[in-house]
Amino acid sequence: MAHLLGAENLHVALPDRVLLDAVTLGIEEGDRIGVVGRNGDGKSTLLRLLARQQKPDAGRVTVRGGVRVGVLDQQDAITPGVTVRERVVGERPEHEWASDPRIRDVLAGLLDGIDLAAHLTDLSGGQVRRVHLAELLVGDHDVLLLDEPTNHLDVEGIAWLAEHLRRRWSGRSGGLVVITHDRWFLDAVCTRMWEVHDAVVDPFEGGYAAYVLQRVERDRQAAAIEQKRQNLMRKELAWLRRGAPARTSKPKFRIDAANTLIADEPPVRDTVSLTQLATARLGRDVIDLEDVDAGYGDGEDLTVILREVTLHIGPADRIGVLGPNGAGKSTLLGLVTGDLAPLRGRVKRGRTVTVQQVSQRLEGLAQFFEERVSDVVGRYRTTFRAGKDEVSPGQLLERLGFTAAHQKVTVKELSGGQKRRLDLLLTLLDEPNVLVLDEPTNDMDTDMLAAMEDLLDTWPGPLVVVSHDRYLLERVTETQYAVLDGRVRHLPGGIDQYLALRAQAEARSPGGASAAPTTPGASETDAPPAASALAGRELREAQKEISALERRIEKLGARTDALHGSMAAHDPGDYAGLQALTEELSAVQDEIDQAEQRWLELSEMVG
Repeated sequence: MAHLLGAENLHVALPDRVLLDAVTLGIEEGDRIGVVGRNGDGKSTLLRLLARQQKPDAGRVTVRGGVRVGVLDQQDAITPGVTVRERVVGERPEHEWASDPRIRDVLAGLLDGIDLAAHLTDLSGGQVRRVHLAELLVGDHDVLLLDEPTNHLDVEGIAWLAEHLRRRWSGRSGGLVVITHDRWFLDAVCTRMWEVHDAVVDPFEGGYAAYVLQRVERDRQAAAIEQKRQNLMRKELAWLRRGAPARTSKPKFRIDAANTLIADEPPVRDTVSLTQLATARLGRDVIDLEDVDAGYGDGEDLTVILREVTLHIGPADRIGVLGPNGAGKSTLLGLVTGDLAPLRGRVKRGRTVTVQQVSQRLEGLAQFFEERVSDVVGRYRTTFRAGKDEVSPGQLLERLGFTAAHQKVTVKELSGGQKRRLDLLLTLLDEPNVLVLDEPTNDMDTDMLAAMEDLLDTWPGPLVVVSHDRYLLERVTETQYAVLDGRVRHLPGGIDQYLALRAQAEARSPGGASAAPTTPGASETDAPPAASALAGRELREAQKEISALERRIEKLGARTDALHGSMAAHDPGDYAGLQALTEELSAVQDEIDQAEQRWLELSEMVG
């Protein structure tokens, strides 16, 4: 693979610690790299170094001649007087950019509903973010460096972006590096991972799921090595005390394949026990919405947001709520929490029900900003039930990533992610029996998300979660509902069904999903041609090829699993052997990408 961009012996030091030390890495043609690590460990700094926006204290970054690098950082520049159209397509004439399928795809995927003639200063922060991302995606960049591109995107937008990046950077074309806490997105897009921790960057093959397996194996090996060292030290101490060495057999360690690490793990939740606890606390009747209309205002100013909503929340239900921005998800939460009375219909609540909501705005923390974290938490109860166990507030703080030093600072000094975790903790210590979470993943890194999910696994009661984080919804909820067109609809098929419903709605709308936002002078001939349906022999041949591709993808997936197992079991000192396995894994992944791309093309033709 051709080399695009590289870093050699990067060193960055802060006044109190070394952020990056002797970091050497490279980006090759076809790389789609996800970057993970704790907040503050240097992910964004690494991206700025690679973009040459920041100079390292030592080391260098080199870019191959002619390679064009595009950067999406966390600060979106707004130039007064510049319109959306000027920012995204520049001075190009309309007939040129409106006839480009790639530009139309980006405009429809990111800027649908945004007036291209609007000035950037008139847009919200989330809309400006979309405009900046659209500008990058329509450009001719060989390498894209994206810092949190999924911020301000809903589930639908995230799915579109993942598919766009997979198509655009498939095979050997260009390179992509992305920082995001969205683990579904990392798994859907990335073929490699970088973990930034303790001033180093560790590479991993595969997406997020493969990274987790390899990281668990790495940690297990490190623990085994440390245990062996401690055993040797104890033997050495015993020999010194006895005065003569004892005969001992050398222990043998077998490194199992990564998949066997989780073979004996119990389910993430003890569903039976949690249901028993929840029913004991709540009874069988919790919250029922029966044929409810909801909205705001009265008289002529009345606006009805939701109609004919019927929803049953049982004592152990774990419900995820999806929907486009502005569809009425917050209105539904208001009905559940009791903050909003129905216009029509009935909301029935059990006598013992107490609802607490963790919102995006963190209103509950404002009163504590000048106090230390430990003092705030100390006001609450001394123990908390996590599943079957009793734990102290201090232990809960540790589970959510608060060190002893963090517990001594004032609340206002915490980062955004720490404030969100503290708000969740205080809500849990209040011991409500119905928990509502509104976009709980903002400002959290992947490790903290996993810690929060682990804590929620022990929650013995109804849980209602609104989030654009697909991974979180699929991880902590068991039933999903969509808020669409003023109705609340059950999704037996989960998030895949939601995306299919949204795609159908787009197809039925004027212009369809592929139409660009309306601009003066645009003609029907600018729309991309629809794929023609196949018939007869061509249809049968396409269906046969689809079946063959499905079998091939399954075999290649099994080969990928086998290679991961071989890498996990391989002698870490055999660098040549590991390199050969890595190259074979990369080649197999390329074959999978090509087969999946062909499968998608054929599916659209026969569909």
